Amino acid sequence: MPADVTYQTDALIAEDIDAYLDAHQHKTMLRFITCGSVDDGKSTLIGRLLYDSKMIFEDQLAALERDSKRVGTQGQEIDFALLVDGLAAEREQGITIDVAYRFFATEKRKFIVADCPGHEQYTRNMVTGASTADLAVILVDARKGVLVQTRRHSYLCHLLGIRNVVLAVNKMDLIGYDQARYDEIVADYRAFAAEIGIAQFTAMPISGFKGDNITAPSANTPWYAGPTLVAHLESVPLNAAHDAEGPLRLPVQWVNRPNLDFRGFSGLIASGTVRAGDAVRVLPSGKTSTVTRIVTLNGDLDEAQAGQSVTLCFADEVDCSRGNVIAAADAPPEVSDQFEATLVWMDDEALHVGRSYWLKLGTQLVSATVQQPKYAINVNTLEHLAAKTLELNAIGVVELTCDKPVVFEPYAQSRTLGGFILIDKLTDRTVAAGMLHFSLRRAQNVHWQALDISREAHAALKHQRPAVLWFTGLSGSGKSTIANMVEKKLHALGHHTFLLDGDNVRHALNKDLGFTEADRIENIRRVGEVAKLMTDAGLIVMTAFISPFTAERDMVRAMLPPGEFVEIFVDTALAEAERRDVKGLYKKARAGELKNFTGIDSPYEAPLRPELRVDTASESPEQAAERIVDFVLGGRIESWMPVI
Repeated sequence: MPADVTYQTDALIAEDIDAYLDAHQHKTMLRFITCGSVDDGKSTLIGRLLYDSKMIFEDQLAALERDSKRVGTQGQEIDFALLVDGLAAEREQGITIDVAYRFFATEKRKFIVADCPGHEQYTRNMVTGASTADLAVILVDARKGVLVQTRRHSYLCHLLGIRNVVLAVNKMDLIGYDQARYDEIVADYRAFAAEIGIAQFTAMPISGFKGDNITAPSANTPWYAGPTLVAHLESVPLNAAHDAEGPLRLPVQWVNRPNLDFRGFSGLIASGTVRAGDAVRVLPSGKTSTVTRIVTLNGDLDEAQAGQSVTLCFADEVDCSRGNVIAAADAPPEVSDQFEATLVWMDDEALHVGRSYWLKLGTQLVSATVQQPKYAINVNTLEHLAAKTLELNAIGVVELTCDKPVVFEPYAQSRTLGGFILIDKLTDRTVAAGMLHFSLRRAQNVHWQALDISREAHAALKHQRPAVLWFTGLSGSGKSTIANMVEKKLHALGHHTFLLDGDNVRHALNKDLGFTEADRIENIRRVGEVAKLMTDAGLIVMTAFISPFTAERDMVRAMLPPGEFVEIFVDTALAEAERRDVKGLYKKARAGELKNFTGIDSPYEAPLRPELRVDTASESPEQAAERIVDFVLGGRIESWMPVI
């Protein structure tokens, strides 16, 4: 930090500490990342920024100097990277693995900087750091020029909507501050940037190690007339300023009702401005009202804008809850349940096409399925590649279907209403980050047709409660045998039933599906939809499918009203099922003639809490069928099923 600025700061602290703290509190905040290829000097640059902005103290400086000597840096100079590379594994390998966040401040602005890893295998970590950034500093080693990871990270930054890009040509001291080499690198990057849609960027020659053009202009680059890095960071426009110009968008985080006289809807304003008296629309319902109060912890406001957390009160009793979006009445966002999106896959386990994941977009949480990717993107060449799934760190364009309408805007317009994550329902792992492009036209043209005869009316006519009895177990466990006996007993008692058998369905409805994991998921999804339609008609439906994956059984359960899905685990040991081998399938699987066979080279996930478990080692099919019928008709299913 320049000496005159340091003196002015120290003087203000000495004269009026309250004025200093107030000025510091009201500084704007810039979030930015450093990224690029391995060993381009990202951590060293951040360490230099922290050191020059005096955001380290005497004890930290002493430790930094001690560690620099211990790791053997050149001469006795400080290794600034040690301020950021905090993990032992990072120090041992000399690389950044995880995202390291650091805070520092200058006289004009506060900063949060994310030091992102350069290795391709840590792309998901880089995406995490970039997802909230206003600006990206993309470093290039002046000796190496524009590399594959430079291109990869530039593409990801553009994909994630970072509008401000700095090309920092680093280690200029190692090439003698050669202007010709600098100009060559900038020209190479400009050609690539134009290909991926980066229209503007700010280039500068720097040395993170020596400090050239970081906080003050360097005498070593008299041919460079642009700003220093800190000066640019202090003056670049923030996303918040851009967001304030858009229409009102407030995702509702919770409903505030401390007493009967007060009801407000709280959240962080994502974009736009709201004033008392403004007309607003609540989505997805589309109901409208007028803002009567803007409430904060420090009292009511006349006006609030993007970046502020507020509670809005309405003139009318409008149905509004967490996940809804409050918007300007005359400029609402879109609502849809089908989209095209870009996915960055972030999990070691590949995408399961057709499997139901949680989709979290702002405060909205819905179930969503992903279709087979339209294509994957080779970010090094920008080539579109055919893909059946997405592996770790892969990027692809896909179509998504949600189980209910989602309030959204394209990611290019709004990070808040266009950016989402996918969460595995079983493990709660975040498996992907995504950016919505647009709603699929078919979603806008297909509307639900209201019908006069309800599912309750269908069931009442049949004098029964609809249900799906879902038999699951290994091949040869006895699912079809027991399900058939159950249907015969129910039919003899005058009940309206239907049995969906795994093999029979594959002769017609699902004859186009194979036995890959993706095909099995789609097989169960279709059967679930058919079973749901049959319960709408008032039927008691039996299904006999291996259905090896918990996620798909839970998906079908979620399709139905509470209590109508009865999971029946036909529990037969693999050795016993293989001994029976009525259809000769195990023999083929063992011989390698039948791939993806459950229990042999494809897993079976046994139910943890089924409604009924049938132990075929101690119970005959006849006894099991009798017990299941008793369960269905004996009142035990009625305790959680709605009365017709």
